[in-house]
Amino acid sequence: MRKYSTMKSMGVHPRKGKRTMVEMTRTPSVFIVKNGSMSIKKAQKNTEVASEVTPETWCPHLRRPARAGGHVTWGKMRNRRHGYCTLGEAFTRLDFLSAVQDVRRFSYVVRLLQLIAKSQLTSLSGVAQKNYFNILDKIVQKVLSDQQNPRLIKDLLQDLSSTLCILTRGVGKFMLVGNINVWVCRLETVLMWQQQLQGLEMTQQVNHGLTLSDLPLHMLNNILYRFSDGWDIITLGQVTPTLHTLSEDRQLWKRLCQYHFAEKQFCRHLVLSESGHVDWKLMYFVLRKHYPAREQYGDTLHFCRHCSILFWKDCRLALLLKDSGHPCTAADSDRCLTPVSPQHFIDLFKF
Repeated sequence: MRKYSTMKSMGVHPRKGKRTMVEMTRTPSVFIVKNGSMSIKKAQKNTEVASEVTPETWCPHLRRPARAGGHVTWGKMRNRRHGYCTLGEAFTRLDFLSAVQDVRRFSYVVRLLQLIAKSQLTSLSGVAQKNYFNILDKIVQKVLSDQQNPRLIKDLLQDLSSTLCILTRGVGKFMLVGNINVWVCRLETVLMWQQQLQGLEMTQQVNHGLTLSDLPLHMLNNILYRFSDGWDIITLGQVTPTLHTLSEDRQLWKRLCQYHFAEKQFCRHLVLSESGHVDWKLMYFVLRKHYPAREQYGDTLHFCRHCSILFWKDCRLALLLKDSGHPCTAADSDRCLTPVSPQHFIDLFKF
């Protein structure tokens, strides 16, 4: 029925006793629909039509992506075969193992794995499971070696261990794909990772150059104002007494609340101090419990509406070579790009 609906939209009707195939030629903007002895070419939608598509409209209606080197292509057939891409294949083709080594993409990948741990573990295929835990192992080893971003991976492992504890007991074991003993071993591995991170001790680096304490106050203040996470502000405030004083600034926490939350949300959860003033620091953490914070990443996946391609956009390469990160045929490729949040990425594979 789905194939018939697709052909009908192309103006092609299946003929009895004839096999129908859809293939993509070397020209990415042309589909060839073969119905028995009949061949019809249909041009892909132009840039003007594609630019009207929003993230809310294209996510639910896209078919599973076909294979493509270095990126993921949506809704296309190659070599007369139905080329579908699963979540496990997307991990490989989008090179998430290398992405965790990039400081700009690290938090994006961690957040993606955290969302999968909360709600998508039971839908992972065997290949997706293997790729998922390979990426997770890479992240843990990276944090243990360079001692950076331990809080992010701790939160991820906490959600993952909680989900695995529920799924490996009682009726939950029948929802998992694969042998239950394999999942129990994975749970033990996750618990071992948690113990290793719990005992992680930061080694003091010997550096005879400038330190944070040597910077003027206005520069230290600018650094704090660039943080989008309250826990990062608190952590930096523990370094020196001067940074602690700057991290307690009411205006700093007010700006942080205004960045993440709307004014209506302030009114519903107003927190006052003993002096009668708004306690913006406490209010920030109260709001975090009730509403999702605004997500911010150094680099994200992008979707090209013109080429139907999902890819990493290399910002540095784009500045040097004016390249969007994939061979786009659109006249103005930047207008066809849509950032894909971790949740939107997962939604693409919900069928």
